[in-house]
Formats: sequence, structure tokens, C-alpha cells
Amino acid sequence: MTSLPENAEQRPCWFVGASYGGTEDQTDRFLREGIWENGWGMNGDDRLFNKVNSMRPGDRIAIKSAYIRKNGLPFDNGGKYVSTMAIKARGIITENPGDGCLVHVNWTPLGSKREWYFYTNRNTIWDVLPGQGTIPWAANGLIDFAFADKGQDYDRFLRQWGWVSADQTDSSMPVDLEVTEEEIVSDPEYLAAEPYSIDSILSEGCFLERSRLEDILEHWRMKKNLILQGPPGTGKTWLARKLAYALMGRKDDRQMQAVQFHPNLSYEDFVRGWRPAGEGRLELRDGPFLNVVDAARDDPNSVYVVVIEEINRGNPAQIFGEMLTLLEADKRREEEGLGLSYRKSDNERVFVPPNLYVIGTMNTADRSLALVDLAFRRRFAFEELEPVFGAKWRDWVSLNCGIEVAFLERIERRLLDLNRQITDDKSLGRQFCIGHSFVTPPIGFSIPNASDWFDRVVKREIGPLLDECWYDSPDTAQKAKDDLRSGL
Repeated sequence: MTSLPENAEQRPCWFVGASYGGTEDQTDRFLREGIWENGWGMNGDDRLFNKVNSMRPGDRIAIKSAYIRKNGLPFDNGGKYVSTMAIKARGIITENPGDGCLVHVNWTPLGSKREWYFYTNRNTIWDVLPGQGTIPWAANGLIDFAFADKGQDYDRFLRQWGWVSADQTDSSMPVDLEVTEEEIVSDPEYLAAEPYSIDSILSEGCFLERSRLEDILEHWRMKKNLILQGPPGTGKTWLARKLAYALMGRKDDRQMQAVQFHPNLSYEDFVRGWRPAGEGRLELRDGPFLNVVDAARDDPNSVYVVVIEEINRGNPAQIFGEMLTLLEADKRREEEGLGLSYRKSDNERVFVPPNLYVIGTMNTADRSLALVDLAFRRRFAFEELEPVFGAKWRDWVSLNCGIEVAFLERIERRLLDLNRQITDDKSLGRQFCIGHSFVTPPIGFSIPNASDWFDRVVKREIGPLLDECWYDSPDTAQKAKDDLRSGL
């Protein structure tokens, strides 16, 4: 294996498949001929042309095969299926002719397959950037595993995926396992990620009615793009992720990309732009949105979701650019594709596939934000969230945190009185109400002294918001805080 170029640590590592559309495994031929070949492209399908043309001499590349396993694993999987990826060979790209079909590679055979678990990808091409992605430490771990013979830290992955942390081996050592056909399950319905539904959302502390959740999901499926808006503390970000899991049908972060919008975010950051590539050069690199577009297009039988937090803190029309047109539900077809502001080839046209969904959150109490323009609003459905109290909230908090229902009833009455005061104030309105999330502790969070807990919530979370609401009337804010805490 040739030595790495100086900027290798800043470049993607490519994990590629060796069979396409039911063809036989081409690994042996690739190693023998010193190539990797885009089988789709050789058949006239251009779906991966842009990815292949992004590969550069000096980039690291590995042949992988993704599937799931249940038996003979080097840790306690509790009888669950585990998403698995076998690394079969690795090398360094030596030449890219630029035809979108083939690259030349100096391969190093591994002898036997080495299996990597949890953080995997079934797409034909998976570009993994060091220190980036939805789980940066997992990306770094995979790169070290594939190219530096390091082991996988099973305990850390078991904790990240919420599984029992019971590593049965020395995780500092790489594990080589031969894969037998009877252990491989290729049906996507058996993926390791746990199933997820509306029942899951309700069991985890959502106080909306089932019928409303069903209606939200149904409208999102039709419109493709949804925004949850409402006052602070109404659970917008929490619910956005849970709805994404329910739409996907399973709790799998590999098919979900979360992004935070802010005033400095640009089209070049989100869609595509020029990036430093070392040695004073720039390269055209796709942003997180186009990466998800590519993944969804290459995996049409799965649902992919982009979650955008605080979508109105940036300038959505500017950040999305021509993507704003392509987001429309009736333009989710290849023939509706458009050329981008920055093109990788003269004839490149991009479209947003129908299996990609977008959900954003919007805080209606943020006075610093301008109104979102009408062109943007027309492409999204909007769902208004409000503070939700009542019996469902009281029973859930009492059961999970050990707080007496009578105490929760007193808190509820005071917060409802406060929200009425805020709503009736002509300088504020219902968009400044205090949401239930402030007084809904996480699952399993034990609260030995309810009065002390609520006092801290008022002092450190609700109080600063009230100071901001009545910044021109500090006495009003102070009285509201005193009314919440007195006598508890």
C-alpha cells in the first residue's frame, strides 16, 4: 500500500460495494485488475457518476459488504439483529479517468473479512469524512478500523445505540470473523434498528392525542415538508425527531440528518460550495443536504429525513437556493431536475427524490427573526404546537419521576395562569407562552424533592424567559416569578 498524501486526513474515505443489482461479487476481479468499478455506470445508469468523479488520487478506499447478523457476535447483543459491515479489502486510489465509472486502485487484500458493527451503510458508495457525519467519533473509529487495523470500541457503540453495555471481548483488539451465509439476513425489515411508531412517541412522553399525531404524519407524507412552530418549551425539536423515526418506521439515525440553521449559514455550507483542500487548493464539495439527497436516491425503498432546527434563524430562501423549487412535492422527479449554482459537470441536473422528507422547527417567540418569505412558506406545511398540560402530562410525570399528582396540579394551575397573563398582554401574545417541556423531566429522572426541583426550574429556565418578555417592566417579571414559587 502506497504512502498517504499530506492532506489525506482531510479527504473522504470511500467505502464501496462490489456487486450491483444481483450481480456476483466482483471483489476478486477488482483486486486482480487494480480497479474499482461503478457497476451501475457500466450499464448506462448515471446515479453515481458525481460520487465517482469526486474520488481523487490519494484517497483511501475499502470494499465493504453490508448486512445484519444475530449469532456469533463478539459482544452481548441480547438476541437482537445487529447492522454489520464486512471490510474485504482496502487501498489507495491512484488514478481517476473522470468517466464516472471507474477508478484505479493500489489494493491490499485482507485475507479474511473484518466485521464492523452498528455504524454501517448499505449504499453502493459511502464517503466518510474524518471527524464529520452524524456521529463524528464513529466515523473516526470506522476509518481507524478499516485503514489502521484498530479495534472497535464495542462498549461505546452499545451505549450510543442504547443497548446493554456488556462487551465480552477485549475491545482494543480487532476481531476477524468469517461470515457464513446462514447468518446473513438481507431483508431490510430485519435491520438492527428498533421499530418505531406513534405508540413509541406516546410512550416516551408526548401528550398530544393519537389522532393528531396520525394527522400530522399523514399530511407530512403528502406535503413532504413540514415545520413545527410554537412557543419555547413546547417540545418542537423533540417531536421533530420522534416524528422522523415514526415516518421511517424505525429508530435509525443513519437515515436522518440533523442541521441547525443560524444567521451565518449559507447555500455553500448547506447545499454545495468550494472548500479548502490543502496545498492552497479549493474543491467543490457537497453539503449535508446534497449528501442526504444522494443517499435517498441510491436507496429508494427507504425513507430519509432532514431535521432542521430553528429553521428561521437563517435565511431559508438563500440557504436552499434552487433546492427550494425542487422541494415541492410535485417536482420530486428526475425530469424536474435543475442545474445547481455550482456544477460538477456541464450536464449535471439534480432532483430531490420522493423518499426524502424535511421537517423544521421554528420558535415563534424569537423577536430577532424576520418573517419567512411566502415562497418558502408555500412549500411547507405548518403545525402549531402549544403548551400541553392536563391529566396525561400529570400522570406521565408522576409515574416516571415520582412527583405527587397534587403537587403537579398546583404547578399546572400556576403555569396556566401565567400563560393567560402572557396571552392577554398586548405586547406579547400566545407565542410567548411557557411550554410544558420546562416541567417535564427526562424519562427515569428521579426527583426526591419536588419543591426544590421546581424552584430551580423557575430560577434558571423560566425566569430568564420572563425577564426577556417583560424586559421593559422588571417588576412584572419579578411578580410572575414570585407567583410561580410562593407557597410550594
